[in-house]
Amino acid sequence: MAISAFTTNVELDFSLRCGFVRNDNGIRTYLHAFALLASPLHEIRHHHNLPPHFDSYLNESILKRAQKKGLIKIKIHNLRDYTDNKHKTVDDRPYGGGPGMLLKVEPIYKALKSIKSSTKGAKIILLDPAGKKFDQKMAKKLSKQDRLIFICGRYEGFDERVKKFVDESISIGDYVLSGGELPAMVILEAVSRHLPGVIGHEQALDEETFSKDKDYIEYPQYTRPEVFKNMKVPQVLLGGNHQKIKEWRGKHRKK
Repeated sequence: MAISAFTTNVELDFSLRCGFVRNDNGIRTYLHAFALLASPLHEIRHHHNLPPHFDSYLNESILKRAQKKGLIKIKIHNLRDYTDNKHKTVDDRPYGGGPGMLLKVEPIYKALKSIKSSTKGAKIILLDPAGKKFDQKMAKKLSKQDRLIFICGRYEGFDERVKKFVDESISIGDYVLSGGELPAMVILEAVSRHLPGVIGHEQALDEETFSKDKDYIEYPQYTRPEVFKNMKVPQVLLGGNHQKIKEWRGKHRKK
């Protein structure tokens, strides 16, 4: 599977290949990749460098380990490389007037065409406040794709004609952000968690909040100390009776 996301200055390419490969230890794992195009806020000199807002997130925790294991692969491109003008402009003022700037359709089209030429079957997703609301079911569905391309907005948004070249528009919520980079990273992690080998204990996915085929949120959980400021851990969780614990958790799950 591959995920790509576009914003003004940088393109981040994650390629996901659904299939078994053998890593250096001879262990069979899934190789997945993603692609992202990132914003104009951070110029990069080398295609393999992550812009700062991606770097800190993608090089930590689960996503870092997944990359190290070869479960996901990340490559960055620069949207400005797909422009023909002297100043490598990727945005312009809207026709009819109004505040802000819009991302131009030409560089996005050229970037999409270039990426798709090397990988067939890519699903192109526009990060758009007006898009379909992202949820766990969608994350699971997207994890089955061979390749995903995310287009991340900046400024006032996109030239409307960009939508002619995408397969789906997605929003992560009803609020305003400066760009689509954060939504892309949110979706990236949510999707990656469904890939074999990314989560250490894959059975944990079955008990997570918003798990598949479950209409409730995860039950309350506690850890040490047993008592804190007169607030006690429920006694049933301390007794070791797994059947009673299971019943208690089922009773206290939130709808």
